[in-house]
Amino acid sequence: MDARNASTEEKSKTKERRHRRTRIVCVSDTHGYTPSQAGFKLPPGDVLIHAGDLTNQGGMSELHRTVEWISKADYEVKILIAGNHDITLNPEFYAEHGSHFHNQSPENPERCIELLKTASPSIVFLNHSSATIRLTKHDGPRTVFKVFGSPYSRFQGNWAFGYESADAQKLWSQIPLDTDIVVTHTPPHSHCDRLREGASVGCEGLRQALRKVRPMLAVCGHVHEGRGYERVRWDISSSPDNDNTSGEEESERGILPPIGSKKQSLVDLTGKKQRRLDNSGCAGYDNQVSAAASTLSLGDDQILPPIVVRPPSVSQIGGFPGMPIPLSENAPERLDHVEYGARQGRKETCIVNAAIMATSWPHRGGKKFHAPIVIDMDLPVWNEDPET
Repeated sequence: MDARNASTEEKSKTKERRHRRTRIVCVSDTHGYTPSQAGFKLPPGDVLIHAGDLTNQGGMSELHRTVEWISKADYEVKILIAGNHDITLNPEFYAEHGSHFHNQSPENPERCIELLKTASPSIVFLNHSSATIRLTKHDGPRTVFKVFGSPYSRFQGNWAFGYESADAQKLWSQIPLDTDIVVTHTPPHSHCDRLREGASVGCEGLRQALRKVRPMLAVCGHVHEGRGYERVRWDISSSPDNDNTSGEEESERGILPPIGSKKQSLVDLTGKKQRRLDNSGCAGYDNQVSAAASTLSLGDDQILPPIVVRPPSVSQIGGFPGMPIPLSENAPERLDHVEYGARQGRKETCIVNAAIMATSWPHRGGKKFHAPIVIDMDLPVWNEDPET
């Protein structure tokens, strides 16, 4: 082999090494049930995402039970958000309406939130906020991604984390444009949001926000009957600020094994078993990861923990990491300075509704449960040499 061919082959191998398959296991709407109670097994993976409704009514005992099985689950990082049923994780709502749910045994919302934040170093609890995750296990993929998570949803009735339709655009415009994975409790309108009767009940404001951000993956729940996944190809030639068009070229509904099947509910976005996701992603992590890496000083005998880098938009507010970003015109700038022209590779998003509870039980259909949805996707490797 001559020098030119050798150089070309080495460049090709280097390019291949820049991304590595990362397995993300997605669940939502467990409503206080553990995997053993619901009759499903957690498949192996690198990251676990829970898209809300950790409990049925937010009680501390329910939270303890949920946090226990999540803490013990064999994933390097577990990303959690709340949902409308997790009422104690919304202190303002609980102060006004908590007695309706827990009249005889009121809970302390601060203690409930603290439980999620301190239960395990592997848990990342997001409350309308972002984090950059760097996987660091020597035998893991050692990849990096930026995730935004939010508990808000539109619904009927008196539940936590609600918002008016008029506030949707302002709420979801706070998703940073360089986000790779968006985790919300509500689904976007017209994608994984259909009730059994066929009505779409997702949020149009969120759909418009996803159109602008164009993340690699969007994980949701809330609408139990909407469980499944869709691949949405965006029209990047249209202005993301033009609300008169859908901004979508096409969407493709995926097929998963039926309820009760022993086959894994796998969505392959790497090109190995299904078409590769057309999304370059990861536009804005470089500076944050470099800054985090420069602050580390670990001995040879220490295990490097997962790195969670939170954006300035949280710390500048003066609150704790994970607190909601205020809905006001004076909120600090987000990390959304990336020009649209530099994001032309973000052409497709996989939207996943990972609801475990299969029906709106006990109101309809009885108690039935789905299996977790497993996502295989290529993410950038932050360090090629696991020995350094």
